[in-house]
Amino acid sequence: MKFYQLLIIPTLVLFFSSTKMKTQRVFTKHENGILTGADQTEKYIPYLQNKRIAILANQTTIIGNKHFVDSLLKRKINIVKVFGPEHGFRGNASNGARVSNEKDAATGINIISLYGAKRKPSASDLADVDLVVFDIQDVGCRFYTYINILRDVMESCADNNKELMILDRPNPNGYLIDGPVLDMKLKSGIGQFPIPIAHGMTIAEFAQMINGEGWLPNKKTCRLKIIPMKDYRHDMNYELPVKPSPNLNTQQSILLYPSTCLFEGTALNHGRGTMYPFTILGSPKLKDKYSFSYTPVSISGMSETPLYMNEICYGLDLRNYDVSILRKNKRINIQWMIELYNAYPDKEHFFDRTISKQIGNIDGLSGDSKFKKQIIAGKSVEEIQQSWEPGLVQYKTMRKKYLLYK
Repeated sequence: MKFYQLLIIPTLVLFFSSTKMKTQRVFTKHENGILTGADQTEKYIPYLQNKRIAILANQTTIIGNKHFVDSLLKRKINIVKVFGPEHGFRGNASNGARVSNEKDAATGINIISLYGAKRKPSASDLADVDLVVFDIQDVGCRFYTYINILRDVMESCADNNKELMILDRPNPNGYLIDGPVLDMKLKSGIGQFPIPIAHGMTIAEFAQMINGEGWLPNKKTCRLKIIPMKDYRHDMNYELPVKPSPNLNTQQSILLYPSTCLFEGTALNHGRGTMYPFTILGSPKLKDKYSFSYTPVSISGMSETPLYMNEICYGLDLRNYDVSILRKNKRINIQWMIELYNAYPDKEHFFDRTISKQIGNIDGLSGDSKFKKQIIAGKSVEEIQQSWEPGLVQYKTMRKKYLLYK
């Protein structure tokens, strides 16, 4: 097992192992009684039989404690190919890294990457396919790219007259609907839809919204067959059995993600280069302000060139932050942004990622060009949140049309 240095404190050096979130659990029905779409095999296995199946899948695509693809092969389902999203089919590619086509070593199935030379299946990819199955764990944020992949696959299926089956999974941030609704002038790879930062929908509900709101080119629609979950509510506290991506490797990181991912648009490191992404925040320039410190390093499969690599960063440690506060308030925490901006000595460059040659744009992440200006102007949390309300009211009304669960 490899160990990486994380904390450097004047009189103590702490080391943390690269222990991963548990990837399997030996059950089918989850602790809180939820049955995912994939768990309910009796509802879709007969429909898959005698069809040529393509599956959009990654490491979160499981039935109980087994990978979905492996389970279907044992049931003699004809899987002709797998489409792999960002981070790849097995989930071991770094953030933003291009993923190549390959043959899966475990099954021999051809894997076509949708995060490399292409972002959606081509007509030739779908020529020998009768049905496409989508089963990927989402985390309920606009800047988490799996909803973009969902839209692209829906477009390909619509163009080629293929049905898309969606096996629904819980949104671990399903309780949360907050943040600015994206100004479509700021549309980018991290913001494709006029929705808030935290959208409060499952992947199947979001697919219905894509169809219903005409978000496919020329307002075309995709034929959907949805296998909904059983006994799920949006406000449930759901702990993911498998990490959804390399840098969302703990439940704490997943629940803080809607708030702390905004720091990708600042000059601060947000835990990349440690085993605690999205739960610690810092910069070498905050040495005189904070006693907590850590040193980002290169970690293969997570972050090879993190911001401030091999430099001591000082800032906030949110690993033990009580996330029930977020659930109680039902708001993104922007107080951390205000605090760290006020503490940062070089305010002119707080929102400037170019000085560190890192990718990130606070306007694109927040979805609102006013957010940065509000922080700089010293607006309060309440004033900033109030500016979001008109868009949130309209979004919540639209959202109701597509809900599958209470």
